[in-house]
Amino acid sequence: MTATTSTSPGDLAISVRDSLPPPFGHCQVATTNARPIRPFVEHPSRSARDCPASPGSQNMNSSVAVKPSDLSSHAVALADNSPASKRLPGTLELKMRLPLNAALTEQVAAHRRAVRAILEGEDSRLLVIVGPCSIHDPQSAREYAERLAGLAAQVSDQMLLVMRAYVEKPRTTVGWKGLAYDPHLDGSDDMAEGLTLSRQLMRDMLEMGLPIATEILQPIAAGYFDDLLSWVAIGARTTESQIHREMASGLPMAVGFKNGTDGGVAVASDAMRSAAHPHRHFGMDGHGHPAIIQTQGNPDTHIVLRGGHSGPNYDGQSVARVQASLTKNNIPSRIMVDCSHANSGKDPSRQPHVFNDVLEQRLAGNTSLIGMMIESHLFDGCQALGGTLQYGVSVTDGCLGWEGTEQLLRRAVDRLRYR
Repeated sequence: MTATTSTSPGDLAISVRDSLPPPFGHCQVATTNARPIRPFVEHPSRSARDCPASPGSQNMNSSVAVKPSDLSSHAVALADNSPASKRLPGTLELKMRLPLNAALTEQVAAHRRAVRAILEGEDSRLLVIVGPCSIHDPQSAREYAERLAGLAAQVSDQMLLVMRAYVEKPRTTVGWKGLAYDPHLDGSDDMAEGLTLSRQLMRDMLEMGLPIATEILQPIAAGYFDDLLSWVAIGARTTESQIHREMASGLPMAVGFKNGTDGGVAVASDAMRSAAHPHRHFGMDGHGHPAIIQTQGNPDTHIVLRGGHSGPNYDGQSVARVQASLTKNNIPSRIMVDCSHANSGKDPSRQPHVFNDVLEQRLAGNTSLIGMMIESHLFDGCQALGGTLQYGVSVTDGCLGWEGTEQLLRRAVDRLRYR
């Protein structure tokens, strides 16, 4: 794309450069003297089952026609990424604006060690990732987090509860893409505000004592939150992506790879194998310069079974097949079950059934099952964007309400304590 205005290439390069993130976690920038890598081995809501599509999604995702004479200024606007011409802050800038103090930094490190111990079999607790499908309202998310923090302290002898703080929403086609992208829910795509709100919210959750989990969809956005996270998901649509596997190899926390949308687990096991090895890949250094990123490899990965087009895969026979496949390929047999998505038939009221089935398998001695994931909000079901929104109800996938979630987890803890 050739600019026809007088904007200098240097100005544009600076604008783009300053908006890009530093390397992730264990990553480092490879230098010309780098040695070769040595491989490592009660609230009314809509029906839970069918939530209508959000109105106006075409407008939210529509493009703006640009004249050739405007290409340079349009490129600068895209780099700023704001309709109000506000700069998109760099990752270091936002981290300095909303920093972690020493106590919170150590807390995150402790949470990561706890998750790692569960994966390694050194801690017999269940790892439970629980929270909204996606966060759209910081106020209701904080209320949910406060409730979860209280419950987490009471069940900590049997479960490590991790707050699901998803601020990016993968879309099969188009639609609202999450708090980080469109915090005002109106298609304005104020990403600078979205990133700020997302980081502030996650930091608030940390101050409540909760470990934080999220799905990393956009590697550039990950740099704004990577210091806050104790667990990361790579979704069914991106598990096969080489870019996400390379990124995961440099993350300093556990990563769960979901099976593909077709239900197949080969892409997830391949992703685990890839992420465990060192990589050199294209990226950006801390100043936004293009760089070769060198990662050390991430051994703390596992598979997440979420079902697929062919049906659920949480039952004992499905789990046994996955275990056999992982063992055959010399991949650690660490399995988490997503109680939502295809495993529940997208019916959130079925999540307790899935959860309890997996719990029984664990109680029967299957220690390869390290935990579960639950989509949960303050109230049951989901609702469409547009008009007046009901407080505490998901705007994406249907969720189990808090009352049902708490009851489910407390009963499970009783089973674990008195087995």
